Amino acid sequence: ATATMLEALYNVKNVSATEKALRCVEAEHVYAKVPCGIMDQYASAKCTEGHALLIDCRTKTCEEVPVDDPSIAFVVTNSNAPHELTGSEYPNRVKQCKAAADALAKKFPDKNIKKLRDATLEDIETCKEEMDPVVYKRGLHVITENERVAKAYEASKKNDLAKFGALMTVAHASLRDNFEVSTPELDLLVEIATKCEGVYGSRMTGGGFGGCTITLVKKEFADALIKTLEEEYKNKTGGKDCTCFLTNASKGAHVVWTDGKPSK
Repeated sequence: ATATMLEALYNVKNVSATEKALRCVEAEHVYAKVPCGIMDQYASAKCTEGHALLIDCRTKTCEEVPVDDPSIAFVVTNSNAPHELTGSEYPNRVKQCKAAADALAKKFPDKNIKKLRDATLEDIETCKEEMDPVVYKRGLHVITENERVAKAYEASKKNDLAKFGALMTVAHASLRDNFEVSTPELDLLVEIATKCEGVYGSRMTGGGFGGCTITLVKKEFADALIKTLEEEYKNKTGGKDCTCFLTNASKGAHVVWTDGKPSK
């Protein structure tokens, strides 16, 4: 969003959305010292109304996936727990995933495993006893999450909302148990949401260690879901408030002029 604003202020042209996103990734790595991936920047720079993005982090390409069923909505719920990625935990996950990929590459030299995406569930299970238990769990999460993304992609093409939502909830369990980036507050929000009528699935979103959940729900039940989340979260956390808002798949960062100029 900041890059888009600066482009408008200084009349910067001929910078592609991909180039802008990758420049922002570099800023995170070099200036903020966060070893992040490309997802957030790609979403902000390249998303269009009514679509999600299927991102290939190796080739840095992406594909638009329709998410425009008028009967559904997404409820984002902020746990209001502090969200911090510049401490040791997030960089540790990066190192642990690399360690898992290195162990798999050593175990299977003929498979040309460079990243965890190159390995299968069978590969990591075969290697389990030779890996540090924590490194194994990190690798298991990434490998199974990649499988879930592929399944979610197929489910979205078929508008199989039940399957898509179930994958969201299973993903949260893996983020909680294997990647260990959830928090009690996020787990509670997912637990509350998944018991509500009309909910297809729920999971934490973002880098973890605080922050938000996202819940896929039938639109007609969205208001009731929000009411339940706000009430039960407060009751079960000793008075803490969560913040909910209703949203859908929308356009990424763009300029909205307040003086009558057309938006870009």
